[in-house]
Amino acid sequence: MNLLVASQPPGDSILIRHATEDDAAVLAEFGARTFFETFAKDNKPEDMRLHLQSAWAPALQRAEILDERIVTLLACDGQALAGFAQLRVGHGPSCVTTTNPGELMRFYVDRPWQGRGVAHALMKHVEDKARTRGVHELWLGVWERNERAQAFYRKRGFCKVGTQIFVVGTDPQTDHVMIQKL
Repeated sequence: MNLLVASQPPGDSILIRHATEDDAAVLAEFGARTFFETFAKDNKPEDMRLHLQSAWAPALQRAEILDERIVTLLACDGQALAGFAQLRVGHGPSCVTTTNPGELMRFYVDRPWQGRGVAHALMKHVEDKARTRGVHELWLGVWERNERAQAFYRKRGFCKVGTQIFVVGTDPQTDHVMIQKL
């Protein structure tokens, strides 16, 4: 199933499904666009360009979709992509001390769908997938200046347990590490 990147507001229902290899190109475009829309105003153009090139290539998205340690979920409104999430099991920074942590690697919802319940539905699916893989704590890194995302994660039961560095291009930035007990 090929997906379109959506530009219209959502319809009545959202379907959440696993990504397939065929979704890699649209996922790369969607991820790069939503990352740029969210963070470009706060970063240097050269750092954004470097980050987008390294993090959002179709080949990388294809490899992540095919990686058995990563679950990639797509939130779709008909043929349009409204958001996506990636869960990786067994990886965590030093402030995450659980035995089998699950990382919410990426969590993006397109602007037309923000505030419409898509993020909550997508997060519920991530939590369910994490539980089926034996995860007891779900963790994520969120930029210290991304207040909107932090507020959403707090509503979902995440709390800050530390910090880590996330490099955008050549700019090391501080992410809050947040954990949610499942």
